[in-house]
Amino acid sequence: MTRIETRISEIGLTLPEVAAPAGAYVPALEVGDLVYTSGQLPIVDGELAVTGTLGAEVDVAKGYDAARIAALNALAAIKSVIGDLDNIEQVVKMTGFVNSAPDFTDHPKVINGASEFLHEVFGQRGAHARSAVGVAALPMNTPVEIELIVKVRRLDAVV
Repeated sequence: MTRIETRISEIGLTLPEVAAPAGAYVPALEVGDLVYTSGQLPIVDGELAVTGTLGAEVDVAKGYDAARIAALNALAAIKSVIGDLDNIEQVVKMTGFVNSAPDFTDHPKVINGASEFLHEVFGQRGAHARSAVGVAALPMNTPVEIELIVKVRRLDAVV
C-alpha cells in the first residue's frame, strides 16, 4: 500500500475501484505532468450515496460528506492513470458543482468536504485553487460533482 493510500485508510476510508464512465469519456486523462479528471460523483459500491438538491432535500452536512466521497472517487480515477498516488506532487485545481435550490448560497461550505479531505490526505500538497459553482441540476440527481487537476511527478523526466 502506498503512503497516500495508507493515509486514506488511516482516516477510515478505502480507495475504490474507478467508476465506469456513464458516457463517451474517460475518468481521467494525463497530459504532460497534469492529470485532469472527469466529473466524479459521490458513488459508493456502484450507487449514489445521497441524491437531491442542496437547500431542499439535502443539508450542508450531507453535501459536505458527498463532496468528500466524490473527491475520493477522483483520486481513484487519477490512480487508474498514474498507478501510484504518491506520484501526485500537487493538487492544482478543483471545480465543485453543487445541485442547489435557487436560494441556496452555501456552495463553498459543501465543497469544503472535498477540499478538507485533500488537505487531510496530502497535507500542503493538497492546497489548491478552487471554484464552487451552484447549478440547477446534476446527473442522476447527485448533490455534488467534483473535478480535479493534479500535477504528477514524471518518472521519465530528466533530472
